[in-house]
Amino acid sequence: MTILECFYFSIASYTMIYFNNVTIIGVGLIGGSLAKVLKAKNLAGRITGAGRSRETLEQALRLGVIDSMGQGSIHAVEKADLVVLASPVGAFENIVLEIGPHLKAGAILTDVGSVKGALIKIIENAIPPNTHYVPAHPIAGREKTGVAEATDTLFERRRCIITPTARTDRAALAAVRELWVAAGADVSIMDAELHDKIFAAVSHLPHVAAFAMMSAVAELNTGTEDYLQFSGAGFRDFTRIAASSPEMWRDICLMNKSNLVEMIDRYLHSLNQLKRDIEAGDGNRLEKHLKQASDVRKGLD
Repeated sequence: MTILECFYFSIASYTMIYFNNVTIIGVGLIGGSLAKVLKAKNLAGRITGAGRSRETLEQALRLGVIDSMGQGSIHAVEKADLVVLASPVGAFENIVLEIGPHLKAGAILTDVGSVKGALIKIIENAIPPNTHYVPAHPIAGREKTGVAEATDTLFERRRCIITPTARTDRAALAAVRELWVAAGADVSIMDAELHDKIFAAVSHLPHVAAFAMMSAVAELNTGTEDYLQFSGAGFRDFTRIAASSPEMWRDICLMNKSNLVEMIDRYLHSLNQLKRDIEAGDGNRLEKHLKQASDVRKGLD
């Protein structure tokens, strides 16, 4: 057995990792999909699920996503070589404060949260010095959640951002990186503060905008039918992500508050600019602003 109780095998030009015991706390779409990857790629001996909902864990067990249910998070992590936090980010601090003293020497703790920043410092300070924390964020969410939606292909050709700190163990970092490479992800290493600024713009703001759009239209009524009955592909595409978990997005918004508020202000500025063009009946200026946005969007394809 090698460092971190992971086995490394060099095969061709890449490295395979193997964890004897893995515990996933929060076996939903992301946690369940990662469990399926571990099984499909033969990267784990045994996978234990833990979390608040016994019903979810029993479903994961029936579906073969996990091998066993932990009798509470503490019991679930005691023998784990790898522990994955896949619950809503707002629960991370309390979970780590609970399980931290019970992580075994050499264990790797990682997560799949979309907010890093100050949360990393809290987690690093809550675990023993002989354990290793590697923050990660797979960009692979869907509007449909739950373990029944989990798939071992969820992370293929998707980005995964890892945000190590000065305290991050190099071998643990390599192990987590190889785990996501095995899942089919394109892995990038990034500063945590930069990560939170970027994702406030390209992920958190779009979700807030979609929720706001639904709220703006939801109560409108023609007198006999609500407006939503007439919605077409454009409205449905724009608001698709508003079907995401309110609990999860509540936590993300509050934990990345300063960056997100700044981006909402920028978004309001753009909306007000278009509003002024429309109110003034200035077609040339309106078309100019629409074209600028259209050109940028076309560049994403």
